[in-house]
Amino acid sequence: MGAVSGPAGTGELKRHLGVFDAVVIGLGSMIGAGVFAALAPAAGAAGSGLLLALAPAAVVAYCNATSSARLAARHPASGGTYVYGRERLGEFWGYLAGWAFVVGKTASCAAMALTVGSYVWPDQAHAVAVAAVVALTAVNYAGVQKSAWLTRAIVATVLAVLAAVVVVSITGGDVDTTRLAIGDDATFGGVLQAAGLLFFAFAGYARIATLGEEVRDPARTIPRAIPIALGIALVVYAAVTVAVLVALGPRELADATAPLSDAVRAAGADWLAPVVRVGAAVAALGSLLALILGVSRTTLAMARDRHLPHALSAVHPKFQVPHRAELVVGAVVAVLAASVDVRGAIGFSSFGVLAYYAIANASAWTLTPEEGRPARIIPVVGLAGCLVLAFALPASSVISGATVLAAGAAAYGIRRAVTARRA
Repeated sequence: MGAVSGPAGTGELKRHLGVFDAVVIGLGSMIGAGVFAALAPAAGAAGSGLLLALAPAAVVAYCNATSSARLAARHPASGGTYVYGRERLGEFWGYLAGWAFVVGKTASCAAMALTVGSYVWPDQAHAVAVAAVVALTAVNYAGVQKSAWLTRAIVATVLAVLAAVVVVSITGGDVDTTRLAIGDDATFGGVLQAAGLLFFAFAGYARIATLGEEVRDPARTIPRAIPIALGIALVVYAAVTVAVLVALGPRELADATAPLSDAVRAAGADWLAPVVRVGAAVAALGSLLALILGVSRTTLAMARDRHLPHALSAVHPKFQVPHRAELVVGAVVAVLAASVDVRGAIGFSSFGVLAYYAIANASAWTLTPEEGRPARIIPVVGLAGCLVLAFALPASSVISGATVLAAGAAAYGIRRAVTARRA
């Protein structure tokens, strides 16, 4: 469907993306965020139980992916769970999902931008991060097709680098398979906290659901693309985690600022470390590209319903993108990238995104068999898992995340009260 041109420049987005592009956008978001940003803090929480933490994170992600895929096929519009919650549970729950997504993923954008800076030019990480945000906002502004092509190249590069890391790490001189053993340092609470942090790495699998208006044949494409992207990412995560653990061990991994570079050095392949640094920067760029794409589409959907300024709902008549939303999101992320801490953003983002997917699972519960409802156990496990992992995160992440969600809910209540008084 083409854009509806007019003075305001508003309308619907064009359907450019097929299954392959959808899978690539999800992979670009997941792999960039996870392998290079979440492994070290997760190892600090789980210790030798790091591999165990992948299991609950993957199970919750699978349930969320299935619920999201069924909902996206039923409601193929930009906004993801903002739309599903609104249509299935009521306006407030849709708003809360959209608020959680925009706030949490904006923090993720800043974290990924800073990851780029820390690998490219550590002494000027914030400046490089801001430059990366500006550049990728410009790419997204030029149209989603160009974004998909760039993401495809980034994913291919990152997968090649990760494959080299895995091969070198498991065949190097300092490899010790006993480092995979689970010791007394692994606790149930630590494993759950690590799973919550690792969820940050999986959260890109449903990015395509936020692009529902730009997917060709969404009823077929979205349910296929999301599980494929999730499955590929899980295999990659497991292989990389095993490789890094046998090269470094859980304690050294927890202390590492660049764990994959440290792993290849420990394996005696110093020559590969610069390549890994480049791969890390490219991966973070891919994640940032997809994140800005997703946040701007949810902002578009909320602006259409006037939960955010309606001016942000404009669609560019030539490029067919929500250009005002993208510019505002890019500006906010640039400001954050100039001032925030990378690791602190991961837990905060995880809390917001887990809240977002909790609402997605509750929405999926309301689907009927005729609407493609998943097996009942899937939204139940997904909802419960999201809540457990969210409140297992570090206390600072829980407090800040809950405070921001409460502030969003209060803003909604005030807006409704003002509207009712005017009426």
